[in-house]
Amino acid sequence: MALVKRHAYEAQFKLQAISYAVVNGNTAVAKEFKINESIVRKWRKKENELTQVKKTKQSFRGNKARWPQLEDQLEQCIIEQRTAGRSVSTVTIRLKAITIAQDMKIEHFQGGPSWCFHFMKRRHLSIRARTTVAQQLPADYKEKLAIFHTYCSNKITDKKIQPNHITNMDEVPLTFDIPVNHTVEKKGTNTVSIRTTGHEKSAFTVVLGCHGNGQKLPPMVIFKRKTLPKEKFPARVILKANQKGWMDEEKMREWLREVYVKRLDVFFHASPSLLICDSMRAHLTATVKNEVKQMNSELAIIPGGLTKELQPLGIGVNRAFKVKLRAVWERWMTDSKHTITKTGRQRLASYATICEWIVDAWAKVSALTVVRAFAKASIIAEQPPGNETDSDNDEREPGMSDDEIAQLFNSDTEDEDFDGFVGEG
Repeated sequence: MALVKRHAYEAQFKLQAISYAVVNGNTAVAKEFKINESIVRKWRKKENELTQVKKTKQSFRGNKARWPQLEDQLEQCIIEQRTAGRSVSTVTIRLKAITIAQDMKIEHFQGGPSWCFHFMKRRHLSIRARTTVAQQLPADYKEKLAIFHTYCSNKITDKKIQPNHITNMDEVPLTFDIPVNHTVEKKGTNTVSIRTTGHEKSAFTVVLGCHGNGQKLPPMVIFKRKTLPKEKFPARVILKANQKGWMDEEKMREWLREVYVKRLDVFFHASPSLLICDSMRAHLTATVKNEVKQMNSELAIIPGGLTKELQPLGIGVNRAFKVKLRAVWERWMTDSKHTITKTGRQRLASYATICEWIVDAWAKVSALTVVRAFAKASIIAEQPPGNETDSDNDEREPGMSDDEIAQLFNSDTEDEDFDGFVGEG
């Protein structure tokens, strides 16, 4: 018996056939389009689905929901969150899905990136974002890059500075409440709004430092207060307070004395070192320069406008830190029971809780991520390829393409900088 060749028809062709059948009937469209009448009846049952897919789509095989009731409940939760103006990320979706699966006693549900991608595709959800203007490099940036690299290279060679004594420090500004720029939303929505709590001006600063060999210094947190709150803070963080919640000359000197000195092999400052900072005014005062010199350190100042090319923390470390910070915060938002203030707003996390998140997120940034950032900034030599795995990479499931991964994680959890802890009321 000869094999019958199957024909694949695009969605656009099927919709044309359905339109013809509505006017002339199924039998007439079968003769006109030279197709089986039973196929026309099947197409007409799927008319709503055909209108929502690409015109070139040929089949609905695969990607069917294994747990449709779970996805129905999850979609309703997303709609409720968006109706209230709250941001929804892919991390939030996955955490909520796992919670629902546990409530429904569904076993072996992982809620991984691949499942989330296909869930959003089935439910016609996409990641919406505002456009931003990228920072422009100075006209003479190539010359400035060359001068900076030459300066660092000469200092490292002449003084025989080892990677564990090449340090980069940077300030990461955060706020207790800031509207994120990305959220999961239904496709075709014209207006995408995100609700805030009114704490956009409650700012503080996290000061990070790391070495060329991948080691990290304890984080220093500067709160915008006259005095530190009376809470039990984790031991692995240096706490400071001032009226601006920002780095100034005094706090820079305190960072040098309390954090920078904690790097390895610095007894009596016997080993020469190199400290790389941006051109912030607090890094450039005569007092700070003198204190750095007394520590047997050379100060390398990154030219203005070139931090994204020369600042290891800005190139690859700060982002990894913020990704992990966002993840732990979203888990807290999803899993915790929150109290409400008298004005009806959700109460923010305590200072101590935020410091615990900062310490944990900073500890989870891998040494390989730090080393790669220094190499990308051309501060140290490029590391030879090895078998190490980067713990900062997102988990990848079999069968997912790079484009799918990029689309799935082009969200507030990955591409957008995490700038604050949003308490949603």
